[in-house]
Amino acid sequence: MYLTDKKVAVIGAAGAIGSNLVQDLLSTGVANNIAMYDPFEAGLEGAAEEIYHCAYPGANVSWTTDVAKALEGATYIISSGGAPRKEGMTREDLLRGNCEIAKGLGESIRQYAPGAEMVIIIFNPADITGLTTMIYSGLKPGFVTTLAALDSTRLQTRLAQHFGVRQDEVTGCATYGGHGEKMAVFKGGISVQGVRLTDILAGATVGGRGMSAEEWSAIQEHVRSGGARIIKLRGRSSFQSPSHQSVEMLRGRITGGGYPWPCGCYFHDGPYAKVMMAADTQFTADGLVGSVPEGDAEDMAALQDSYEHLCKLRDEVIAAGILPPVDQWSAVNPHL
Repeated sequence: MYLTDKKVAVIGAAGAIGSNLVQDLLSTGVANNIAMYDPFEAGLEGAAEEIYHCAYPGANVSWTTDVAKALEGATYIISSGGAPRKEGMTREDLLRGNCEIAKGLGESIRQYAPGAEMVIIIFNPADITGLTTMIYSGLKPGFVTTLAALDSTRLQTRLAQHFGVRQDEVTGCATYGGHGEKMAVFKGGISVQGVRLTDILAGATVGGRGMSAEEWSAIQEHVRSGGARIIKLRGRSSFQSPSHQSVEMLRGRITGGGYPWPCGCYFHDGPYAKVMMAADTQFTADGLVGSVPEGDAEDMAALQDSYEHLCKLRDEVIAAGILPPVDQWSAVNPHL
């Protein structure tokens, strides 16, 4: 009935993302053995009660305010347990506080769940909190990832709206690099009803609708501010989409069937070394393996700018004493 009965620890389970994660894991048949953790006891108990009232057959759901109890024996860990972004804030505004939380989570994983096979970090700025968690967890880099899909699904959504087509008729959407205002919104692989976006920008149409360079630029900016727009519209940060896409990432890991959207991936060397950033990945027995994005000169320049921004954020966290200097990472995590 469920893809796995291995333990899934959901960190931040009293919140909207965390409680939706639990419901989605059960509703989609991905996992049934779930430990809910949050330091907010009343909210956590209430979220657990809601899940119990759903009466999922075969569900084995527990809740605890003890992180050790939640993590012990966990094969999979999904964490939304950071401070949420509020209206007027960028993802980067959360940097130091949430990286302190990520450091603590990594240390707890090292102590209580050293056998974890996949850790998904959701809380922002996810590229840096994911990197911090990975370093302190002691896990192989391929076993720690971040939710990076929403920028790409937002791109697909906006293009579908522009052309008046079904969302799944827009293919090849991908944003790479950082999950923030400096993300690189690639155009090269996109098609709308089989027509390449590069051809549309050169004058082709879909259903009589074309797209100018100015309109494409506006869509890119719309995607970069997609999270802020949700906050403005709903009065709170996204929770349904990050919950569902994180569960789909876990599905890909469990089945080995892969995942169609970019994931946060650590690059040990190469042109984008020593950061975690959104990239196309393969799901293997040894974890996620990322591939270096490819695009035209404009796309690659945007990616380079995004990479440099990630390095700046990483170095700020190092300067704050939360992360050790890059050349000392292997002393903390021997897999690095």
